[in-house]
Amino acid sequence: MDLKKFKWLIFWAVLLGSIYVLWPTFLWYRMTPEEKLKAQQTKEKIVNKILNLGLDLQGGIHLVLEIDDTKIEKDTNIQDALTRAIEIIRNRIDQFGVSEPFIAKQGEKWIVVQLPGIKDPKAAIDLIGKTALLEFRLVDDTGAIEKVLAKAREMGIQLNNVYDENNKPKKEFVDLIPKGYTILPGKEEGYFLVTTTSQITGAYLTDAKMKIGGQYNMPYVGLDFNPDGARIFASVTGANIDKRLAIVLDGIVQSAPVIRSRIPDGHAIIEGNFSAEEASGLAIVLRAGALPAPVRIIENRTVGPSLGRDSVKAGLVACLVGLLLVVSYMFFYYKTSGLIANSALILNLVVLLGMMAIFHATLTLPGIAGIILTIGMAVDANVLILERIREEIRNGKTVRVSIDLGYEKAFSAIIDSNLTTLIAAAFLFQFGTGPIKGFAVTLTLGIITSMYTSIIVTHQIYDVWLSGRQVEKLSI
Repeated sequence: MDLKKFKWLIFWAVLLGSIYVLWPTFLWYRMTPEEKLKAQQTKEKIVNKILNLGLDLQGGIHLVLEIDDTKIEKDTNIQDALTRAIEIIRNRIDQFGVSEPFIAKQGEKWIVVQLPGIKDPKAAIDLIGKTALLEFRLVDDTGAIEKVLAKAREMGIQLNNVYDENNKPKKEFVDLIPKGYTILPGKEEGYFLVTTTSQITGAYLTDAKMKIGGQYNMPYVGLDFNPDGARIFASVTGANIDKRLAIVLDGIVQSAPVIRSRIPDGHAIIEGNFSAEEASGLAIVLRAGALPAPVRIIENRTVGPSLGRDSVKAGLVACLVGLLLVVSYMFFYYKTSGLIANSALILNLVVLLGMMAIFHATLTLPGIAGIILTIGMAVDANVLILERIREEIRNGKTVRVSIDLGYEKAFSAIIDSNLTTLIAAAFLFQFGTGPIKGFAVTLTLGIITSMYTSIIVTHQIYDVWLSGRQVEKLSI
């Protein structure tokens, strides 16, 4: 196979391959919202093949979380805790069913979370921000809690102001609490006096599921322990029959049932007047595990779907208007040669979007800006080539020689300009976050495709046009 045939083989492979990978995206955005929801619920293959839109184009939430480094265990490095927190948050979000989430570390103790297309932002925020530290603690049933609260009233201590800024009982309360115990609030109301140490924690869980049943046929969370956890749970329940065992989640007592008998099978339940959504969310965070330390939301931005649609419309209009102006200028100024350059521009867009689909890239507003910049870079390359060809024709060269020399002399300038832009894009990708990285990815792919279409494809078109014929004049 000669070089020309090989180039055309590459051309058709690139073009048809781009159309093939973009076809699911074309079908997806022609679907109704009901059809899209059904496809997501049934996990159809098309969902994993589409070119996704970022939260600025389809709506969603942007969160910046700060990990509380004062609550990290002493032998744990903050960066290790941050990595573990990201892993747990990612597991929670995956189980929540969000497509193409962005989760990344930022700085020394921050985590950036972007969830495009989220339908229930509040539920997602609750899911992400919950520490989910599950503990089982024995409750003091000697009546000491009533004595503690009575003494507090006598001392004028406000019962609704028991805890300090670190969420620990205030010193005046600590002095009233029996040794080996601490006071925790209940989910509904009141306080519980529980042991300071946990009898068993959620670290021993193997599964947690939302179920419906019980005396009032209400949602609850069923827990399954691993063999070690089952053995500990059996020992604790067997040694404390007729005592209450508090089920504590993130420092709040969800319920405190009485132990009626030894429980040897490693199963437990959490009840607490949950809705089905609350029970399901609690099961998800318990399955994913507890965060190594509490996190605090320091930035919360929500983009509505209508604003996202407006952004898509504005971005498309900007691309189309820019493309139309460039195409018109190239055609009127460079005539037939401008038409060849325009065909390369259209191909460049198709191939660029195809490459983004292959790499499962997410298209954002900065990404659209990158596409527009790519169009400009592609036009710049074509202008350099066409001006060089004009120059050679003015110097008396034949059309064939002028075209070959035009590409040869413009090549180094095109490579230099695109290479410097690629270096800038690499720095943006390395040190940027979120939308900046999206811009860098789009720009990088666009530069690669524009160099291919401007330098190789247009030259191939000239070769076909000139093959087997003697052309005396070039429309340029």
